[in-house]
Amino acid sequence: MSEKIVISPTSRQEGHAELVMDVDDEGIVTKGRYFSITPVRGLEKIVTGKVPETAPVIVQRICGVCPIPHTLASVEAIDDSLGIEIPKAARQLREMTLAAHTVNSHAIHHFLIATDFVPENLMATAINSVSEIRKTVQYVVDMVAGEGIHPADVRIGGMASNISETARKRLYARTKALIPKIDAHVDLMIGLIADKDLPDGLGVVNVPTLATHPLYGDRTKFDLDRFTEIMPETWYDDPEVGKRACSTIPLYDGRNVEVGPRARAAVFGSYNEKGVVAQHVARAMEMKTNVSKIVDLLAELDTSAPVMADYDVTGTNKLGIGAIEGPRGMDVHMAQIADGKTQFYSCLVPTTWNIPTMGPATEGFHHEFGPHVIRAYDPCLSCATHVIVVDDDDRSVIKNEMVRI
Repeated sequence: MSEKIVISPTSRQEGHAELVMDVDDEGIVTKGRYFSITPVRGLEKIVTGKVPETAPVIVQRICGVCPIPHTLASVEAIDDSLGIEIPKAARQLREMTLAAHTVNSHAIHHFLIATDFVPENLMATAINSVSEIRKTVQYVVDMVAGEGIHPADVRIGGMASNISETARKRLYARTKALIPKIDAHVDLMIGLIADKDLPDGLGVVNVPTLATHPLYGDRTKFDLDRFTEIMPETWYDDPEVGKRACSTIPLYDGRNVEVGPRARAAVFGSYNEKGVVAQHVARAMEMKTNVSKIVDLLAELDTSAPVMADYDVTGTNKLGIGAIEGPRGMDVHMAQIADGKTQFYSCLVPTTWNIPTMGPATEGFHHEFGPHVIRAYDPCLSCATHVIVVDDDDRSVIKNEMVRI
């Protein structure tokens, strides 16, 4: 006899979500559905009608975990709409900011999953390692982008200022010294995850992967004509889930896709492993590649070079696209600027892409492994939330489109 198990809200993630699993008599998941129940804040609507400079400041507050990708995707989208070509040094500083944030975010995830994988005798070692890594890379963001959480120096047209030569040398020395520590941390976590001996095939789903760049992002690799989105009521077979879900279902070539560390590893590194363990391994390995990228960028940076382009804020109503490979996957922002104001703004965030995949990824295994699957994707639900128009009385969907607020 089938039983329905509901975990609401799911834990150790940003925002609120629900995991609904139909299980058989042996506790095996026969149907999994995962969806956001985080209330809408309306930040895309807030920036519409305001000067473009407002958008990066507002949308970076979509989420306290992902402010850097949203800031960068925002300025990239507005740069594109206004036809701005930013200076080389500005691009290097932006890449440095994202790389440092990615290492920080992945380290936080290791803290969140520590109780799943780290034995008591190694807990202090793992947590101290996370803390040391975060302290260094957050220092990089502070110095390069103005602030570690809401980076005020990432601007339309480039960056507010270049860093000094003294700061460059200090950051280079500190980040280079971090490399062996990250190597040891990554090796520790990958080893502990392997020791957990999770079931073969746990979390494997056969969907396409989507990534635009191995580290930063490339708007030319995202084809908007191949993108569509549908209402959750259409995607989920359970009407109650469709009503409660707060995010659309984005499709690429008519299919849901996977984004994130494993997707990047598959697209750009020929990494063929799938499932929970593969997600964790790919995420950990990105810590190594990103810290090395920071060191390389600091070695190349000309601290006397300009970091701000001249531009006209009037705009032509061109649809600009910013595609940033955030820690959780491809973050796409779209902006149209005309008459000096933002006429349209929309976000296609990483977790929105992954939400349709996570529920089915729990199927075929005991329901106790369901939270393992969800945590492997490291979802961020505040980013993924939009809103559905519903009837005030019976809460039924009365408008078959997503209101972008």
